[in-house]
Amino acid sequence: MIHFPAMIKLEGDHELLYIASHDVLAASVVDGLIIGDDDWLIDAIGQGFRLQRLEHNSLGNPEHMYTLDEVTQLIREHEFHRQQVCLTKIIFTDVSSAIESLVFSQA
Repeated sequence: MIHFPAMIKLEGDHELLYIASHDVLAASVVDGLIIGDDDWLIDAIGQGFRLQRLEHNSLGNPEHMYTLDEVTQLIREHEFHRQQVCLTKIIFTDVSSAIESLVFSQA
């Protein structure tokens, strides 16, 4: 089961996509998101699902548990490439808060 909010991490790209709900996730896949072998959906509790499985309508069990440190590092890389936030100020208390921060970076 996916816990929202979630984010999509695309292979070879530092951009992260904020996913607020299951409907937004379904629309992202339907609206032509090209899914690669190493694209991940990371949910609010750190569960990692390969997006390729979503194309077949079955995410199954998570294949990886992302730690808060791993999620924070992904967000730091994302923000570094946007060049708009001081990286030392990027600190979170939990995975859900980290993912929620993406709402502001996509505004």
